[in-house]
Amino acid sequence: MAYSPKEEDRPNWKRDFPIRQDEAKHISRREFAKFLCLLSGGMALGSGYVVLNSFAFPDKELEGEFLVCNTADVPVGDMTMFSIKGTKEIPYILIHLEEGEWRAFEQKCTHLSCAVVYRDEVKKIECPCHNGWFSADTGEVLQGPPPRDLPQLRVVVRDEKVYVTAFKDQVS
Repeated sequence: MAYSPKEEDRPNWKRDFPIRQDEAKHISRREFAKFLCLLSGGMALGSGYVVLNSFAFPDKELEGEFLVCNTADVPVGDMTMFSIKGTKEIPYILIHLEEGEWRAFEQKCTHLSCAVVYRDEVKKIECPCHNGWFSADTGEVLQGPPPRDLPQLRVVVRDEKVYVTAFKDQVS
C-alpha cells in the first residue's frame, strides 16, 4: 500500500497549485508549432542576412601583382601555400610543374572548401576529403564531387621572383 499524505499534511503551495508533474512537462501541438515557426523564421532571417551582406559588400577582385616567393624556394614537382589579404584572407597554392612552368590555384575545393594539395606522382591536385581531383595544368575537375574548376591566378616570373595576379577574363 502506497503512502498517501493527508490534505492537511501537504504544503500550502501544493494545495494552491495542484498541478501534477507530468502535466507540467506536457507540450501541446500549438506550443510545438509556435516553436517551429519561431525557429524557421530565425533561420530565414539569418539566411537573408547572409545574402544581403554578399550583395551589399561583394568581394573585391584581386588588383596588381603580389610577390609569392623566389623561384629557388619551390623545387620542380613541389608546391607552396600562400595567402592574399583583401576583404578576406584567401589561401592559394603555387605549383612548380616543370622548369619554367608555374600554376597558382585557390586552395579551397569547390565542393565543400576542403584544402587541396598537389600530388606530383600523378601530376594532379587532390581534394582528400571526398576524393576529388583537378588538373594541375588548368584546374578543371577531373573526378569526384567538385562542381566547378579551381579558381586560378596568373603566374609571372621576373628576376628570379614569382608573382601572381588575377586573370582579367576570369569569372568568379
